[in-house]
Amino acid sequence: MQFQEVVEAEGHLIDSHVMEQIFDKVVEYSGRFEVEQFRIGRTNEDPSYLRLKVEAPTRESMEHLLQQLLGLGCTPVEAVDAQQRIVERDRCAPEDFYSTTNHRTLVRHGNQWLRVENQRMDALIVIENSRAVCRKLRDIKAGDRVVVGMRGIRVLPESKERDRLAFAFMTNGISSERQVETAVRQTAALIRNMVAQKQKIVVVAGPVLVHTGGVEPLARLIRHGFVQAVLSGNALGVHDVEAALFGTSLGVRLADGRQEEHGHRNHMRAINAIYHCGGVRQAVKSGRLKSGVLYECIAHEVPFVLAGSLRDDGPLPETITDMNQAQDAYAEQLQGAGLVLCLGSMLHSIATGNMLPSWVKIVCVDINPAVATKVSDRGTGQAVGVVTDVGMFLELLSRELIKS
Repeated sequence: MQFQEVVEAEGHLIDSHVMEQIFDKVVEYSGRFEVEQFRIGRTNEDPSYLRLKVEAPTRESMEHLLQQLLGLGCTPVEAVDAQQRIVERDRCAPEDFYSTTNHRTLVRHGNQWLRVENQRMDALIVIENSRAVCRKLRDIKAGDRVVVGMRGIRVLPESKERDRLAFAFMTNGISSERQVETAVRQTAALIRNMVAQKQKIVVVAGPVLVHTGGVEPLARLIRHGFVQAVLSGNALGVHDVEAALFGTSLGVRLADGRQEEHGHRNHMRAINAIYHCGGVRQAVKSGRLKSGVLYECIAHEVPFVLAGSLRDDGPLPETITDMNQAQDAYAEQLQGAGLVLCLGSMLHSIATGNMLPSWVKIVCVDINPAVATKVSDRGTGQAVGVVTDVGMFLELLSRELIKS
């Protein structure tokens, strides 16, 4: 073992099983470790501290090992500024650029640690005016100073709650056996907590919201101030308007579940009606649109974003068909979010999860447990799945939050 490095980590290392992951990574990469110092936190607030000497047989294996340990919160004890390279062409980063995680990240610059702003996964870090900022590859410009390599970077993974009674279900993963009533009560407690902290609650929803009868309970949540943004696709907007104007969803009557005669064209009639008004906002103002999720958003000044896709009919005038613009619009509304409710939409939920830092809580509700699993497997480890009908969940949640 010719190559050695001393690293340190701090946090709730035992409760979050981080320490055993650190040890496992060293062994996995054919290394050895020696614990030089370990202090365990004595209270719920006190972090634990680990100082570890790691060894590897080659320089390459040591670099790969340090890359893995960095994501677990380990930082070399020897403090050096992060290395930077200047971008020569737009959208062309240096080969050894540092690719971010969704965890809190610090970068050492000018002998001080800078907190990285706009934290998200799969981005680059640009240093400008003594600030460190996450930036997508497509937004990199010639002349930007990009952080490269692994030195001078500190990652702070989210820790498991030391108080095991505080929102305990947030650590229980995905299970179809979880009692829906319990999940609803705890989600309601999270929402109240976000409201008290003045953090945004964002809803990401698919058209199943309409099919399962979730429009009215979500509308109540919007009216009572429990939702600060709605993110979705064209389909939800179209089905929401169709339900409001014609009482059907994809031609099926919501009142009794029967097919409306010639109802297959109702979604196109809904789109046509909105175009006649000049847009959703104008349809609300003129009195043509009098109910639904989009109506409540406009009536209560809650922003919504509809992202287009290849299969869209219409689409509605408000639908953003440029994917880069749609991503940016989603990211803008996610700024300041403390909780995201993902309701019956796999693609939009995964996309949203990829934009979020790891400290933003996500509750993913879907009748299909694979949806919540895929959201979590694609890097959004903080996502918690509730396997149930979206409409029923929203009805119970709205009752819990609006008891008075």
